[in-house]
Amino acid sequence: MAQIHGFRVKNFKALKDLTLGKLWNQQFSEPLTPMTCVIGKNGVGKSTLFDAFGFLSDCLRLGVEEACDAKGRGGFARILSQGQSGPIEFEIYYKEDGNARPITYEVAIDVDSSERPYVVRERLRQRRKDQKRGWPFSFLIINDGRGLVWKGETEGRQIVEPQELDLIGLIDDVEKEESAETEVIELSDRRRLGIATLGSLKQHPRISRFRSFIEGWYLSYFTPDAARGLPLAGPQRHLNIHGDNLGNVVQFMEREHSKRFRIILDRIAEKIPGIQKIDTHKTADGRLLLRFNDRGFKDPFFVQQMSDGTLKVFAYLLLLEDPNPPPFICIEEPENGLYHKLLETLASEFREHATGRRGGSQVFITTHQPYFVDALDPNEVWILEKGTDGFAMVKRVSEIPFVKNMVSEGQPLGALWYSDYLESR
Repeated sequence: MAQIHGFRVKNFKALKDLTLGKLWNQQFSEPLTPMTCVIGKNGVGKSTLFDAFGFLSDCLRLGVEEACDAKGRGGFARILSQGQSGPIEFEIYYKEDGNARPITYEVAIDVDSSERPYVVRERLRQRRKDQKRGWPFSFLIINDGRGLVWKGETEGRQIVEPQELDLIGLIDDVEKEESAETEVIELSDRRRLGIATLGSLKQHPRISRFRSFIEGWYLSYFTPDAARGLPLAGPQRHLNIHGDNLGNVVQFMEREHSKRFRIILDRIAEKIPGIQKIDTHKTADGRLLLRFNDRGFKDPFFVQQMSDGTLKVFAYLLLLEDPNPPPFICIEEPENGLYHKLLETLASEFREHATGRRGGSQVFITTHQPYFVDALDPNEVWILEKGTDGFAMVKRVSEIPFVKNMVSEGQPLGALWYSDYLESR
């Protein structure tokens, strides 16, 4: 399963320049863990960091101009860090699996002369086979809509003429690059990412896999009220970001994985306090409804009658049981509406999924809740704070020797956070 080892964002709202994990040019840093949690006070930028992943996903799905306007962002000028002249930049350092060579994706977005957002530059890098050091090979380079792309999986001799490079302004970028098959490209729309177009072509498998990786991200905007609605009949493979197709996913699991689904329902029921059994009921119009058998009551309750917390826990656990889970799950404040003693269990479920043998999803979470943090290791937790300039800064909790020692002596990490031992002094 692909995993993000490092993420950098520049000039995006409160994130003027923030790096989590390991980048191609910061090899001494530790990579992000399969489960990563970001904590901090209100207003330090946790929601902004969550939205940074959402913005990048929207750029691929909608285009950069639409992404700037989506989800109430208010346009490029509103999301550009205050006092900065741009561009907004993102960098992702990731591996497709444990043995693969890491790939770096870089993208910069700015406004043109008409004040409309466009893609200034875009690049994908990967070290050659057996290359341990040195400059990674760039198999996609695009500047202002024009650039070069290398086909296939392997690198060999460069066949692009120098005058072609000079013509598109890339001579300084690629004069040292090598490839067996190179293509000069010009995009028809500078407001769409190059990986959106090239990633759909079979001759660019590495770009295609990276595009699929981002397309597969699951950023949760789950709302219990949406999950209570009665969807139209019809199975759907995956839970959507709002959870309003919960019934459709149940129908898919019942149809395609019937025996396993019964086991899943029993397993989830054991983890939700007060629930004795969860089963399904098929209506006359073909819908499949969930029924929750509460201890002490003879008749079961349907989704519409269940509490917000019960629905959230069920949705999260069902998401983790997906036979084909998303590569990256991002959840903001999963603790909302949940009984505090459930949080350690939920954290353990997320970690087990992220580190399990079946190769589950990488999980990224923001939280305010110390009880959730109690179940985490210092290496999994990052604390976000506001710097003296008003912009966010971040550090890994395991880099605080006193805290690391206290946890090794048995002190709960969440309790140390509650007592302000994780904050800058």
